[in-house]
Amino acid sequence: MAAHTDNAILRRRRRELLGGAVLLAVLAVLPLPIGDVYTQNLLILTLLYAGLAQAWNILGGYCGQISLGHALYFGIGGYVSTLLFVRLGLPPTLGMFVAGGAGGLAALLVGWPCFRLSGHYYAIATLVVAQIGYLLVLNWDFVGAATGVYVPFTQESWIDLAFRTSKLPFHYVVLAFAAVAWLASWLIEGSRWGYAWRAMRDDPVAARSLAVRLLPSKMAAAAISGGLTGIGGAIFAQYVGYIDPDSVLSLQLSILIALPAVIGGVGTLWGPLLGAAIQVPVSEVSRSYLGGAGRGGDLMIYGALIVLVALLRPNGVASLLRLRSTGARDARAA
Repeated sequence: MAAHTDNAILRRRRRELLGGAVLLAVLAVLPLPIGDVYTQNLLILTLLYAGLAQAWNILGGYCGQISLGHALYFGIGGYVSTLLFVRLGLPPTLGMFVAGGAGGLAALLVGWPCFRLSGHYYAIATLVVAQIGYLLVLNWDFVGAATGVYVPFTQESWIDLAFRTSKLPFHYVVLAFAAVAWLASWLIEGSRWGYAWRAMRDDPVAARSLAVRLLPSKMAAAAISGGLTGIGGAIFAQYVGYIDPDSVLSLQLSILIALPAVIGGVGTLWGPLLGAAIQVPVSEVSRSYLGGAGRGGDLMIYGALIVLVALLRPNGVASLLRLRSTGARDARAA
């Protein structure tokens, strides 16, 4: 019976990996016939938020630590990469890895005291810490304060991630980012860490009785999640060519990072991608049609989406396709 269960799990994971490879190939050729800049931008943002939501899902979904402060790691990544490029001339292709390290370190520093809290107390603590980071940067002249920092552009360059004549190169940059985040989640799902994190999420007391070390496990999840988010922030900074506290450190951004996973299915492999495919187009279309009032309209639409998902599909859109969490499937198989 155990051997049969192990074989079923192995076959399922192989199907998931094959499905991911096929989807990657489709997304690689998808923008080639598209000449509309608006649609290209929509694809890029969708993939970026899919990767960011996948990073958030590692901590908030698999580990069960609902963070409302991921904009802090995103902003740190954006500022670190940009300032290294502007002040020291370090290419963003290298700076993004430093940014990832900075984002991971920040997540560890936040997690060390905050992981001693639980439930909504932890979520509120992450929100407060992120807002403190926002206010510090807003008044810190060394990083441009409220004025922000412009990313210099001299010529087209893959090393500097500088592309102005075409958005296609950025599509492949964010596609690689989203693919790495998805692959990290796939590896975690089948690893000892993944099983320990899901056990801790479902029942911390039972997990502790099975020798799961709660704080180190949470810290590991935070480091991976914060590191990937920091890399996403570095890519975003190069894409828009300008960052300021409102664009990379706002509370709204923290919500936007978490929302695709919530809509698609928290703790599932495909949920963040499905959620981003819904959230980003809705957001961009509402901005186009609502004009200057787009921000308020977006929030109402996001709220309506969350309410609908909570009422109709509490497990997220992924449940429509029977893409339940790995832990639940494996438990039933056993």
